[in-house]
Formats: sequence, structure tokens, C-alpha cells
Amino acid sequence: MTISTKELSLEQRDQLLKTLKARFEKNMNRHEGLEWDNVLAKLEANPDKLWSLNEMEATGGEPDVVGQGKETDEYIFFDCSAESPKGRRSLCFDRKALDSRKNHKPENSVMDLAATIGIDLLTEEQYRGLQELGNFDLKTSSWVQTPDNIRKLGGALFCDRRYDTVFVYHNGADSYYAARGFRGSLRV
Repeated sequence: MTISTKELSLEQRDQLLKTLKARFEKNMNRHEGLEWDNVLAKLEANPDKLWSLNEMEATGGEPDVVGQGKETDEYIFFDCSAESPKGRRSLCFDRKALDSRKNHKPENSVMDLAATIGIDLLTEEQYRGLQELGNFDLKTSSWVQTPDNIRKLGGALFCDRRYDTVFVYHNGADSYYAARGFRGSLRV
């Protein structure tokens, strides 16, 4: 994926806002008590965040509002696609893991792509919170933020939902799989 500019055309902007509004209205259980007009005002005031949301959408994340910050009036968006976003799979965890691979390197790493898009990788806690809003990753899995002590030893964490339970697993950070991607969060 080549990202040349961080500005959306008027047509892209309008299409994204239309998509986000439809998703917001269809999934009110994810953001009870929040109003679309207030979200829209925040989005319009933050075009750089709109660009990041567009990248989340373009890579298959289906971003939606999942809450509002307690100490700020920021709206919190998570990737809410049923499965791990298709455009963000087959990636090892970070640049160190990518550089350590001698053969069959994936195109990118989770942490590098998240930084390029301008989003944060979900934490385990956020992932579990997302799972309270629906059933996600029933066939795929998603990398999550990994504690430094695990990462220093070469590992990384990922989660999925099986048997109506959220599981947290470990793998070598340099591993990558067609059914494992990552979910992001964005504050607007």
C-alpha cells in the first residue's frame, strides 16, 4: 500500500462520512448515548484523523465509535470488522522482527503499518472490551500490544475468540499468518 498524501479529496471525505454514519446508526449498541452530530463535528475539525479513518476503512477495518474518553471529549474508534482486517494480515509484529527474518519476509510489520496509518494497536484490555460489543475474530486472530518483557525475549501476543471465550496467546514476533492481522484504535 502506497500512501502519498494525508489529505482526502472531497469525494473521499463525503463517502467516508456517509459510510461511518451508516455504520454508527446500524450499531448503536457500540456507543449508547452518543450522538452522530457530535461525532461528525469532531471529525470535521480533525481532517488528519479522517485520513486515518479512511485508511482503517481501506484496509478492511470497518472503524466505528466504541466510546468516549472519560477525561477528554475524544471519541474512540476501533476496527469493528467481523474478522481481522484483510488489508492488515500476514505481518510480523515489529521492525525488529521483520529485520530478523532471513527468508520469506512479509511486506511490512504491524507496528510500522499502524504508525503509517496513524492508529494504535489495541491492548489486550481494549480487545476484550471490543468482544463485549459483539463476536469478533471467530476465524482469524489479531496481534495486540505486547509487554516489553515479553517482546525483549522475542515474543508477541495475539488474541481471538473461540468457544465463546476470548483467548490470549503468544508467538514469535517474527511469525506471520494469513489469518492473523491487527486491529487499531483512534481517538478523535
